[in-house]
Amino acid sequence: MLASKTVSADSGSTLGTLANLWPYMWPEGRPDLKRRVLWASFFLVISKLILVLVPYFFKWATDALTGDLTPAAWIPAVLVAPVMLVLAYNVVRIVQLGFNQLRDALFASVGQNAVRQLGYRTFVHMHNLSLRFHLERRTGGLSRIIERGVKGIETIVRFTILNTAPTVLEFALTAIIFWVVYGWVYVAIIAVTVWLYTWFTVKASDWRISIRREMNESDTDANTKAVDSLLNYETVKYFSNEKMEAQRFDRSMARYEDAATRTWTSLGWLNFGQGVIFGVGMAAVMALSAWEVSRGTHTIGDFVFVNAMLMQLSIPLNFIGFIYREIRQALTDIEQMFDLLGVKPEVTDGEGAHDLVVKEGTISFDNVHFAYDPERPILKGISFEVPAGKTVAIVGPSGAGKSTISRLLFRFYDIQSGSIRIDGKDIRDVTQESLRASIGMVPQDTVLFNDTILYNVRYGRMSATEEEVTRAAELAQIKDFILRLPDGFRTMVGERGLKLSGGEKQRVAIARTILKAPPILMLDEATSALDTQTEQEIQAALDLVSRDRTTLVIAHRLSTVIGADEIIVLKEGEIAERGRHADLLAAGGLYAQMWDRQREATEAEETLRRAREEDEMGILVRRRTPEVEEEKG
Repeated sequence: MLASKTVSADSGSTLGTLANLWPYMWPEGRPDLKRRVLWASFFLVISKLILVLVPYFFKWATDALTGDLTPAAWIPAVLVAPVMLVLAYNVVRIVQLGFNQLRDALFASVGQNAVRQLGYRTFVHMHNLSLRFHLERRTGGLSRIIERGVKGIETIVRFTILNTAPTVLEFALTAIIFWVVYGWVYVAIIAVTVWLYTWFTVKASDWRISIRREMNESDTDANTKAVDSLLNYETVKYFSNEKMEAQRFDRSMARYEDAATRTWTSLGWLNFGQGVIFGVGMAAVMALSAWEVSRGTHTIGDFVFVNAMLMQLSIPLNFIGFIYREIRQALTDIEQMFDLLGVKPEVTDGEGAHDLVVKEGTISFDNVHFAYDPERPILKGISFEVPAGKTVAIVGPSGAGKSTISRLLFRFYDIQSGSIRIDGKDIRDVTQESLRASIGMVPQDTVLFNDTILYNVRYGRMSATEEEVTRAAELAQIKDFILRLPDGFRTMVGERGLKLSGGEKQRVAIARTILKAPPILMLDEATSALDTQTEQEIQAALDLVSRDRTTLVIAHRLSTVIGADEIIVLKEGEIAERGRHADLLAAGGLYAQMWDRQREATEAEETLRRAREEDEMGILVRRRTPEVEEEKG
């Protein structure tokens, strides 16, 4: 329901924004919230009607004190006594305040529901956007945009319903009373005052919006730099660049400081201008009323009434300026959020897309062409098949397009031509959710949630029991390590899992893939960043996971794919060679060259390791020899 709602192109305008927000202020399928809106509106009207009576009680009390009050014959004298009128004046004010608070209480759940639903919609939309968008995003700035946008939504929802309507109603009632009781001159002066006040407020607020936008941009930039620096804490320390990072952050904060200072200064000028306009208008009305009193056509009570009505009118009039400023500033705050909501997902489910049901798990790439940028093609007519239950490895130099194949299989991007099929079904004809549910992924760089090991393993299947999680950890050869930890499976792994080593994180990734139990397995250079011993241990776990599953391996270290049923060698987006390990070595082509280079590098590493061990042993022997000779002596 929420996902179907669209954001108009004119999201920066007040009317466009209100049109987008209306479904959340009058939510479908929530009759309880609609009733609250109606009751809140009812109490709003009652509150304003009572508010209009407040100056009348002030006028009657004044006239009673000066002897100018002449009550009707049917009204008991006790009711028009000064003390009773003063009491009534305060009672009416309390009752009016009570209705206001009741209105706010009734509408609170409506406003918060709107905030929640829009926040939820934005969160879902962010996950629906393409990988390209998230690779280009700035996390700190994005989080701040959403944070300000949600707050801005609450401001708009609350002010449009709770303040704009009652303010307009109060203006109308005041104009009617002055017209009927005191004549058109009073109404004309008040109308001119209100018009000038509103015009000045709108112009000044529009001027301040550009300053507010600059302040928001500086705030977003500072937050982005702060988050980015903290996420790369270790890199900052490696290069001793704490001062540089602090200076970059401070430069952004200096721009924010300047914009924020100008924001508050301009607010002072706005408030002063509003005060001058209203003060002149009020002085004109009060002078006219005083002249009427001196002529005997008005009582002192009328003079007090006019003053009280104008003072009462100044509150919503000042609030109109406040409402306009807040709504305009809220619009500024949420315009970037609406821009995000307006970004179309690059990859979407087609009409009539059905769930993928994997029966065998055969994967086929048929003449696949793909480019991230039209000027730079990555895959140039790739065709291959991974038979059900078999393992196919893809190797090649950096930039050949290996990892792109894994992204295309998950449909993070759509190909330009050709087809990718699973069991004969084009992946563009099935739902993305069912496609990704059928594939297990062990990536090269495993990033964990800042939660417990239990949560990160269970992420493969959130409905899994603790016994199933423990079994998956055992199969991934990480159970013993976890149980040795003080908190066991409840151990926190830290930001991005940085409390664990590379091998430990890889085992967690393998465990959650085992728990997912997918029919298709994707290994994207899962051991390339590990040392030789850890690689062998992880490879043993991976061999166990991939048994009887259709497996596609993206490999950097050729030693990990010796047992593959077929090895495909990519070069510049095309298949250069294909075959089994022994056949490719015998062919003496690109694969054989890569194998020789890696073998030489491995032998050199092994020679260096042995030399270091011999040196350490020699040092130890030399240290012990004098002790032995001394004992012999």
